[in-house]
Amino acid sequence: MARYRRSRWRQYVAVSVVLLLAVLRWWSERQAEPLPRGGAVAGQLPPGIHNVERVVDGDTLILSTRRVRVRLQGVDTPETVREFTPVEPWGPEASAFTKAFVDDAHGKLRVEIDGEPLDQYGRHLAFLWHGDRLLNEELVRRGLARATLQYDFSEGKKERLRRAQHDAKRARAGIWSQ
Repeated sequence: MARYRRSRWRQYVAVSVVLLLAVLRWWSERQAEPLPRGGAVAGQLPPGIHNVERVVDGDTLILSTRRVRVRLQGVDTPETVREFTPVEPWGPEASAFTKAFVDDAHGKLRVEIDGEPLDQYGRHLAFLWHGDRLLNEELVRRGLARATLQYDFSEGKKERLRRAQHDAKRARAGIWSQ
């Protein structure tokens, strides 16, 4: 009686196919990021209340949510931490103001996305609120930041920042005092 022998070739092919399917499934699960609550697109920062992990400088913060780096939309504060760049006048004051704003809010700020979600460096762009106070606007009003209105966000916010900068210039506050 002849014995049935399995072909080694078929065994290798079967094992290879199973391994390939397992690797593809593992890879596709790693690539798929679940949608955050609130209907935001995967990879975007969802609007809402977020905890601030730390303040990097006057216009950049790191949120505890997935350690997301947030850049304030529509404002530019003097540099304090850019590599190979000296600390600019009013930069430390802008950083201190942002830290005080975050401390006053007990580390919890409301994130509002308006316009472009990311800048060219992959930082999330946002407007940050504590109650009815807008951090972006307050930095400009105190002369600790310039309004950057050439980017894509609402005309209403641009007008708020434009008025705040006008008030700071008229009062010769901060960067406008020189």
